[in-house]
Amino acid sequence: MHFILAARLALFVALVFAGAPALAAGAAPEGPAIGPVPVDFILFALTLLGVAVFHHHTFRVAVGGLAVITLYKLLFTGFKAGAGLGGLALHLGHEWVMLANLFCLLMGFALLSRHFEESQVPAVLPKFLPDDWKGGFMLLWLVFVLSSFLDNIAAALIGGTVANVVFRGKVHIGYLAAIVAASNAGGSGSVVGDTTTTMMWIAGVSPFDVFEAYIAALVATAICGVIAARQQHAYAPISADPPPGIHVDWTRVGIVVFILAAAIAANLVCNLYFKEVLDQFPVIGVAVWVAILLATPIRRPEWPLMPSTLRGTIFLLSLVTIASMMPVEKLPAASWQSALGLGFVSAVFDNIPLTALALKQGGYDWGFLAYAVGYGGSMIWFGSSAGVAIANNFPEARSVGQWLRHGWHVALGYVVGFFVLLAVLGWHPNERLKKYSGVEAQVVCQAGAGAQECRRV
Repeated sequence: MHFILAARLALFVALVFAGAPALAAGAAPEGPAIGPVPVDFILFALTLLGVAVFHHHTFRVAVGGLAVITLYKLLFTGFKAGAGLGGLALHLGHEWVMLANLFCLLMGFALLSRHFEESQVPAVLPKFLPDDWKGGFMLLWLVFVLSSFLDNIAAALIGGTVANVVFRGKVHIGYLAAIVAASNAGGSGSVVGDTTTTMMWIAGVSPFDVFEAYIAALVATAICGVIAARQQHAYAPISADPPPGIHVDWTRVGIVVFILAAAIAANLVCNLYFKEVLDQFPVIGVAVWVAILLATPIRRPEWPLMPSTLRGTIFLLSLVTIASMMPVEKLPAASWQSALGLGFVSAVFDNIPLTALALKQGGYDWGFLAYAVGYGGSMIWFGSSAGVAIANNFPEARSVGQWLRHGWHVALGYVVGFFVLLAVLGWHPNERLKKYSGVEAQVVCQAGAGAQECRRV
């Protein structure tokens, strides 16, 4: 059984080793390597393989992998910001905003999701959705639209909550993959819909340059959505009518809207007036928690959810932290081929540093890049925050083998969507951006300098 699963994962592990030599070229500091592949990547690949094979022990594998890789880098290679414990401290000091935002959002949106579920809105939705496979297809488009202006984690969790109700607790893994894909696709063409596109906007990329990603995203969602909706209909059809006696709790609906509005407002205000703050403080995550606490006297959140959510959140943060430690200091030359490849790489590497490096390098067509790094992470469940959030609520989705086997349509949609965009608009590379402060993937320090002497590139 393990042999068969390992065979299914060959492509998945190959992504790490295929991308490693090009991404590690020019990496500093240099460390031990096996052929062209640094040991850092091999340890990361083994961690990911452990997560894939031992999907009932993902927490232990991820935390153990983080401990091993951290120790290895302390002893042999150091970190981007320097060697030893000082380098580790500086590295975490640079990454803490992203990690804190992710922590707050995952923990907070678990409570939001439960508020939404207990509002009984998901239970009455079958009344408005078609009874056949088109009901599931329409739900995916709802997730797509929500993600265009809402964080993709929230959009995916809302989609997962609705799916769990309308399919009576039997949600196909292929459909879960499609929910994640729809949430990432919806955010790929909007500068407020995804962290990577927001980074591009902060760096000076026009929202219209990012908007063209929707050509590919719409095609990918249509292809993936039809297949996934039919998978789900064959597995468990949508319930035709809501159960009798359902009454919507509009107060909880109002709380959900209030929390989401707080996140959107914090994002928009900072993007319009205080862009640097987004890179220095976890504004969006804190805004969500302020809203949750303010609403607590009206409707008490489901606090017992927190211990299990915390475990899944630590698992995600472990993988994200490992990815941030990888020597990804140089990308291949900008071209549509390399942009296509970045979509596959983003399924196993954090797309935030990949985006930052691409912005600094220049020469990419930003619409292609936005689509690739945004949608590409959907191909594996931990390739995006939305995927991890879904896996927190649906533990069966944590099998990479099952995700690849049943969610194959996500990769198909990605490739077809990319080439449709290429055929419609063609590749139009942009010049290197003059301003990209606040989005770099590394901190540059003088050797042996203290934290106060370090500066952004």
